[in-house]
Amino acid sequence: MKERYYLVREDILPEAVIKTLQVKQLLAVGDAKTVHEAVAQVGLSRSAFYKYKDGIHLLNQIERESIVTISFDLEHRSGILSKVLAQIAGAGGNVLTINQSIPLQGRANVVISVETSRMTEDLDTMMEMLQGIPGVKKTQIVGQG
Repeated sequence: MKERYYLVREDILPEAVIKTLQVKQLLAVGDAKTVHEAVAQVGLSRSAFYKYKDGIHLLNQIERESIVTISFDLEHRSGILSKVLAQIAGAGGNVLTINQSIPLQGRANVVISVETSRMTEDLDTMMEMLQGIPGVKKTQIVGQG
């Protein structure tokens, strides 16, 4: 059977579904160490938690959990990569990986993977700001997921 998704207001959800989200949040932030402890805190049975846990997610969590991979061509000058990283951090991006080639003919290719779930700027704005850094010759999103 094909999976279908619905956008539903919280006040019409069954209590067990809402409590399942509360349990997931307790576990995610570390306020509960085990499922047993978390379900006891919110007053939900373990069987109800396991029934709903894979089918309920906060909408903003689904929308915002994302990793983007960006390729850069940078001039081979001191401080340019540092400025790129500072700009990403300033936009709220979390750098996961950095791969840099050996500079050839005064340029180096750098590929950076960034977690975007906590970004304060939208991706297009951040890309424009990155392209505006002196010494950044090319920016391109090569992957997103």
